[in-house]
Amino acid sequence: MDQTKIDRINELARKSKTDGGLTQSEKAEQASLRQEYLAAIRANLTAQLDNTVIQYPDGTRKKLKKKKP
Repeated sequence: MDQTKIDRINELARKSKTDGGLTQSEKAEQASLRQEYLAAIRANLTAQLDNTVIQYPDGTRKKLKKKKP
């Protein structure tokens, strides 16, 4: 997610706190941007955890495995 979208999320958040609030189209835009932002955060966290290894005291290293639901 690029910085312009993050700036727009912050702008809409500030505007929602004012007396005028947001229009319906701005509320929809805010919800869409928030979902995109959350998806980017989840993707980054998943990528970071995929590259994480645990090193045991004996020196062996094992990658983390995904849990099955």
